[in-house]
Amino acid sequence: MPASSTAPSDRRLLILDDDPTGSQCVAGIDAAFDTDPALLAETLAAPGSAAFVLTNTRALDEAEAVALNRRILAGVLEAGIPAQGLHVVSRSDSTLRGHVIAEPTAIADELAAHGIEVDAFVLCPAMLEAGRFTTGDVHYARVDGQAVEVAETDFARDATFGFTSSDLREFLAERSNGAIAAADVLSLSLEDIRTGGPARVREILGSARDRRWVVVNATEYADMEVVARVIAELEAEGRTLVTRCAPSFVRPLAGQRGARVLGAADIPVPADRQEHGLVVVGSHVGLTTAQLHVVQERGTLLGVEIDVPSVLDERREEHLAQLAARIREALPRTDCVLYTSRELVRSEDPAESLAIARRVSDAVVEVVQQVRTARPAWVVAKGGITSHEVAANGLGIRRARVEGQFWEGQVSLFSAQEAPAEVLGMPYVVFPGNVGGEQALADVVDTLTAAVAAR
Repeated sequence: MPASSTAPSDRRLLILDDDPTGSQCVAGIDAAFDTDPALLAETLAAPGSAAFVLTNTRALDEAEAVALNRRILAGVLEAGIPAQGLHVVSRSDSTLRGHVIAEPTAIADELAAHGIEVDAFVLCPAMLEAGRFTTGDVHYARVDGQAVEVAETDFARDATFGFTSSDLREFLAERSNGAIAAADVLSLSLEDIRTGGPARVREILGSARDRRWVVVNATEYADMEVVARVIAELEAEGRTLVTRCAPSFVRPLAGQRGARVLGAADIPVPADRQEHGLVVVGSHVGLTTAQLHVVQERGTLLGVEIDVPSVLDERREEHLAQLAARIREALPRTDCVLYTSRELVRSEDPAESLAIARRVSDAVVEVVQQVRTARPAWVVAKGGITSHEVAANGLGIRRARVEGQFWEGQVSLFSAQEAPAEVLGMPYVVFPGNVGGEQALADVVDTLTAAVAAR
């Protein structure tokens, strides 16, 4: 279990995660796939506790995302969790996709409705394990081993959340349509953090009032740990800050240091399950497609393809029933991989593109619902939105615990704490679409296969 290092013992941490991948840098923290306030209040009952709530808001339009953020936070507060001493994290993508402005603002509006005014929004998109870092206020992503400004990557050309600015101050101005002026955004530079230390960080953060945005530069965990400790100190004195961050910053905010890396011996597979498992691939990013090809080339998994055009017309129901039947029949003798056809169906209209993506995501869920009673030995879900939908709606998981990762900061293993009987005890792997090398998906399958063999 990672050691506590940065947060006071009595502060509660509520992480509103816009897909299930935000927990990939921590262990021993519960994640709720159900937004029932009673469930969340139970998870956060003890001072010093932390909980992820999987909102899947990256798959929603802005108005829906805002409403869901407010509803979840209101439910937690009205269920008895005190607003004072609660730090709310709006956890999102390390390549800057998502409702970057709207979600933290929704959180601040709901806190204000409960008598708490937010002093600052802290933006820290670094995801060090995946090669995403910020220096000079410019955010970078490593692509083929080279640091590239994030606006020059494929991620910035996202159909729904595209952008052109890598400088985070200019990015905030761009995404707010000018409502936030780049010159008004405060910055914690690497020099501030490393040379000025906590005193300089405190000076800058402490000066923030009236929902001021603050950019955090970070190229290593020590940078984030300094900032997280100062945030905790300011909050202990009555200040209120909301964080918008990628997975790495959650670790120091939660008071953890280091990672729990899992091997086959750390993954118990119940004896009453099938000998084989299921990989579900929904992500369409290039890396995911390359990883899928490696799995297919090994020839050790039965490939079952969801034909996207078929799920968008009258063939849908029959097509999905046939796929589910194939998987149920095959699981006693082989691992299976369910994947969507790789040609991306999209529209020039962002709203229509989002609607198509939902329709395809629902198709994946329907197949998993029909397969779960066959009790696969394990399930791997590839892609952030896919991971949420498969867990919450396909497998019916309400609450799960993050047990650790397959590599430091990458690819989490969950254990279901509240779920249907046929799912309890089944290892569930959340594999983000844009992390790992080309062999990574095949390597996870190998580890799970070894865990089954060792039971």
